[in-house]
Amino acid sequence: MTGPHPAVAACRRQVRSALSDAELAPGSTVVIAVSGGADSLALAAAVAFEAPKLRIRTVAVTVDHQLQDGSADVALRAAEQCRDLGVDHAEVRTVDVAAAGDGPESAARTARYAALEAAAASYDAGAVLLGHTRDDQAETVLLALARGSGPRALTGMAPQAGRVARDERIETGRGFETASASAPASSTTFLRPLLDVTREETHAACAALRLEPWHDPHNDDPRYLRVRVRKALADLETDIGPGVVAGLARTASLVRDDLDYLDDQAIQLADGLGESPWRADELAILAIPLRTRVWREVLRRAGSPAASLSKVHIDAVDALVTAWHGQQPIHIPGALQVRRGAGLIHVEGRRVQ
Repeated sequence: MTGPHPAVAACRRQVRSALSDAELAPGSTVVIAVSGGADSLALAAAVAFEAPKLRIRTVAVTVDHQLQDGSADVALRAAEQCRDLGVDHAEVRTVDVAAAGDGPESAARTARYAALEAAAASYDAGAVLLGHTRDDQAETVLLALARGSGPRALTGMAPQAGRVARDERIETGRGFETASASAPASSTTFLRPLLDVTREETHAACAALRLEPWHDPHNDDPRYLRVRVRKALADLETDIGPGVVAGLARTASLVRDDLDYLDDQAIQLADGLGESPWRADELAILAIPLRTRVWREVLRRAGSPAASLSKVHIDAVDALVTAWHGQQPIHIPGALQVRRGAGLIHVEGRRVQ
């Protein structure tokens, strides 16, 4: 007796691992985000196969953005295929996309995640599963490199994260995330089981299972940044050779491990410091990558909104230790000020005039 197609097996293996790592209790529910494309259908098929073994109930949710003619039919077809796969429940949620300052892609993304979070809340789901692949991860990292967005952005998309983890803001329906501590937190857990699966494999899995993926015409429209980045990545694979996608995805994982370690060390140091004042000479001996993280953590604990703390603020505060010349107190978001006196660093509430 032959086993499943290798691409089907790869998807199932990754889903099985993700569900196990999430430590979902038997009898719990997961929501699967299904657009109708190959990635999300391959995900739905794998979840429908693996979840019953763990006694996990499955709900497939397709979000109809109403941005294209026939979108309702596409959404209904996606839900129908999920039911055929054995998903316990499949539904379509229609959203109204109001274009915001960041453009229609951002507005659609915001509406989509809001719908998925609402679905998770209504079913008391332990997690929402997303179909991002290794190719999506590589595109995310490539964009971060091009923008010079900093090391945290190079970590790409986390395999498991809240709506907003401490280090990221989800921005992608099909590929891009930027590092930021600015977005509001949410209790919804998002899983991306297919980050080690290629887009080619998800298409092969759908073909093997005789599924009919929908091809989004927006994926070929160069007006969209994600389409241009995808083409640039394909050109790199052609010019440099195979392995660029895997290399970028591997870079994301390696950088994430290093940054998570530094963040954890900074939290431990902040715990040891306690509340201000702190001796400037003790702070000065910390390595710069640790010290800047310690500043962010202690200022956040003092009441400064993480969303508003910029590199400019951190650099100015750090100069009280590294380039002290009697400068005035540094004003920090959250009505705080940081000053140096008698070799000590003080964080105080700012006097409001």
